[in-house]
Order: sequence, then C-alpha cells, then structure tokens
Amino acid sequence: MSRKARMSRKWRIVAAVVAGFTAMSLAACGGDGEAGTDSFAVGLLLPNRTTPRWEEWDRPLIEQQLKERCPSCTVEYANAENDVANQRQQMVSMITKGVRVLILDPADTKALRSSIQEAREAGVPVVAYDRLAEGPISGFVSFNGAQVGRLQGEALLKAMADKGNGGNVVMMNGDPTTSNAAWFRRGALSVLTGEVKIIRSYDTQGWRPENAHANMSAAIAALGPDRIGGVLAANDDIAAGVISALKRARVKELPPVTGQDADLDAVQRIVKGEQYMTVYKPFGTQAAAVAAMAVALGRGEDGRDVATTTYDSPTTKNIPSVLLDPTAVTVGNIEQTLVEDGVYTIDQICIRELRPACDAAGLTR
Repeated sequence: MSRKARMSRKWRIVAAVVAGFTAMSLAACGGDGEAGTDSFAVGLLLPNRTTPRWEEWDRPLIEQQLKERCPSCTVEYANAENDVANQRQQMVSMITKGVRVLILDPADTKALRSSIQEAREAGVPVVAYDRLAEGPISGFVSFNGAQVGRLQGEALLKAMADKGNGGNVVMMNGDPTTSNAAWFRRGALSVLTGEVKIIRSYDTQGWRPENAHANMSAAIAALGPDRIGGVLAANDDIAAGVISALKRARVKELPPVTGQDADLDAVQRIVKGEQYMTVYKPFGTQAAAVAAMAVALGRGEDGRDVATTTYDSPTTKNIPSVLLDPTAVTVGNIEQTLVEDGVYTIDQICIRELRPACDAAGLTR
C-alpha cells in the first residue's frame, strides 16, 4: 500500500473521532458561513525526524486539518532536526514571511522562551504542540503527560508481578530539555513510588535510541541483568535502545520494558514479546485540536473558545489548553486499538517472520 493510500485510509477512520473539534472550530469562527472566508499562513515547526510520528503522522494530519478549517490558508513547514538554534532561525524566518500564527513543538522547551517573546511582540500567537514551551504562548495542545506516565507505571507493575520479577526498576527518562520528560516521569513515579525500588535513573539526550542503549549498557554493567526487574522507558525510541542493549548483553529473558507513541517497530516488538507495552496517543484527535486553536487565533479570536481546560507553565499561568487521554497498548489489545483505529493493518504488523507470533497473539486467523 502506498504512503498516499495509507494516509487516505487513516484519515477516513480518524475523521469520525475529530468531528467534535471540527464543530468546535466552526463555532469559534462564527459558523459555517464564515469559515474559510479569509486566508493567512500558519507556521508549523516540529522538533526532529528521530521520532517517526512527527513526519509520518503529525505533519500530514495537521496540514490536512488546517486545510479543512481554512481552505485558503497556507502552511509554512520546518523541522528543527533536534537543533534549537535551527528552530530559532526557522521561527524568525516564518515571522519575517508573515505567518499569522505558529504551531510549535519545541526542540528545547526553555531555550525558545526569547523567540516566543519575539513572536508575541510581532503579534504572532504561538500554540505549543505536544510539548509545553516556556514563554508567552497563547495555547497548548497535548496528551495528558501525567496520565502517560501512570499508564506506563501501572503496566510495568502488572508485568513484573506476572513474571514474578523482583521490585527493582531502571528508569530511562526522556530528554530533560523537554518539559514532557519530567511530566511523564512524575506520572510514572506517582504509581511506582512505594511499590518498587528505582535502582538507576537516566536522562536520554535527544530521545535517541543510541543514547538509551549506552545508558542501559551502563546499568547492566553496574547491576548485572538479574537485578533488573523492569525498565520504565519513556518512549518507543528509548525502548528500542534499551532492548538492543539487553540483547547485546545476551540477557536470555528480557525484563518488561514500557514505551510510548505506538511506533510500528514497537508494536512488532510487543508481538515478539521483547517490549511489554506502548502508549497510544490518537494523533488525528491531537491534530484536529491544534488546527482548531491555530485557525481561531489566526482569525484574531480567543483560544479559550477551543480550549477545554487551562494549564500553567513555569512562565505563564492559565494557558488555554486541550489535554487528551492516551491509551495503554499491550499484545492483548493491539487489534481493538491500533488496528480498529486504522493506525496499522494486520498485514503491516504481521510481516512474514512475525506470523507465528501473531498467530499466538490471535492477530491472524
């Protein structure tokens, strides 16, 4: 199936989920009669290409949602490639070109504070997407990070109990330059504290699997694999590095490893029994919410008309926000979540070498 065909199929399935945000955005813009009557440019800035979701899901879904809400609007797109200086320049370039609103997933949530202030002074509102940015942002759209961490922690406790593993956990956190990393960690610790012992905790620069591999290798060398009962990995890239380190160390029975983002590789690792779980965040719903807020702000309207709550950053209080609910995915509910939502087909997950494992998991009949 071609990428274009896959995206078409995915969009047909998520359309029903995002209909509520479509209605919300039209109401904020004065109803169907006024929707799309003006045109302006929206800047979309994503942080890296390391995490598959940004290019595979978020960019095309946001662009499509923006086009549906404002047919005459255009999108200026840039990817920071994990370089905050690059993202600063991209923001300056977009403001110079005359974008009316920015959707920003920051490469560094603190370092872009001055750039966001400059955007505010230029009259360009900034909507923080997925990661909360410091500075005078006008809106925030994400999944509830505390709930992400709680789902990971709860799943890890269950998996460790099911395997009869000891109560020692290695925490493989995200990049500390992003606010989400601390958010996820707090959510996980709210579940794990008092139930297990955190014997090692690492930050993963750039959310890169090679850095997670190095950290996990250090943990194995210091502790020995037998003392590691489970690994709280903040996302699927980190989980990939953790699992590669465990396999390289010739650990025969892998401890339970968590993840996040429902990357295809991670789902296949779950089927194989190498990764215990991931956290699924329906990106179509998130894209719909951020597009609704960006179009409202671009039209000079109030982001609170789209927001469902407020959230505080270290620099800004009561930010109009949409915080969505994530879902835990294990081998037992892949079909009921990712397949039914059109994220992946059974054929995409169950490649030839995984057919026996998929048969055992009940994914192929």
